[in-house]
Amino acid sequence: MAVGPVEYLVVTFPGGRFADAIAPVLADAVASEAARILDLTFARRTAAGTLERVDLREMDPEGLLSFEPPKAGEAGLPQITDLDALERLSEGDSAALIVWEDLWSVPLTRAVQEAGGRLLAHERVPADGGDDVITLLERLAALRQQGALTEAEFAAQKTRILAD
Repeated sequence: MAVGPVEYLVVTFPGGRFADAIAPVLADAVASEAARILDLTFARRTAAGTLERVDLREMDPEGLLSFEPPKAGEAGLPQITDLDALERLSEGDSAALIVWEDLWSVPLTRAVQEAGGRLLAHERVPADGGDDVITLLERLAALRQQGALTEAEFAAQKTRILAD
């Protein structure tokens, strides 16, 4: 079965601004069949400083986004409460973990497979056109020094950059 690339994104926003600002854009991507939402979870930093999960119904009370949530603990999907990046989430702010499949590429994947081809690489190019390896490594080192990356995350990303 041909599937599109699966990607995830973590976004933060003040309070509960998901439904009015972000949900309509995701709903359009799903309606156009460009993407299929595989998981959508939320967390919020409480006044006590703890990170708590937030229900989809609270963030999207009108039900703009409908999707079949994955089974609890489904293999391979990141968990929002395990993301180190959320350590910097400010009190009262919320975050969304969006996991999606790029459906637009399914017919292309199928055609490549039927032609006997295979995927050799799949990378994201930043909107600004990308950077050279030295710039990427410098940015990575800065993130580690700021505490945004653990040593393990730094090593994994450094290896990925150098392998490209």
